[in-house]
Amino acid sequence: MSIEDKLINDMKTAMKSGDRIKLETIRMLRAQLKNASLGKKEPLPESDVFAIISKEAKRRKESIELYRKGGREDLVENESKELEILQAYLPEALSDAEIDTLIDQAIAQVNAADMQDMGKVMGVVMPQIKGRADGNVVQTRVRQKLS
Repeated sequence: MSIEDKLINDMKTAMKSGDRIKLETIRMLRAQLKNASLGKKEPLPESDVFAIISKEAKRRKESIELYRKGGREDLVENESKELEILQAYLPEALSDAEIDTLIDQAIAQVNAADMQDMGKVMGVVMPQIKGRADGNVVQTRVRQKLS
């Protein structure tokens, strides 16, 4: 079953159960996916779908952090629920060991020696982890390995 089919089924279930937050989150996500596919004028590949979902999840994480700083626990709770819903559609996150393995392989592939080669390494690693790991975490790990 494709992600789109799963979203449609989950949206119907949320409508029947009256789960307003889940319904709104799925509708927002479907709109984002539709807008992206209209721009390309073809169905989105699965990697792009996961990238869009992870981008939305990242927005929720940032919002949660800002709302906490502002003392808005009511909004933190809402954003947390939306984040949980979005994460259900993402593939399983890579472990630290798997990220390190991918980075080591990329370093060997591009013969990286120092920080000047960071862009080359990131260019190889990022397409492989799209939607399965946070780019900032990967960037930090690459910096540690190259310095």
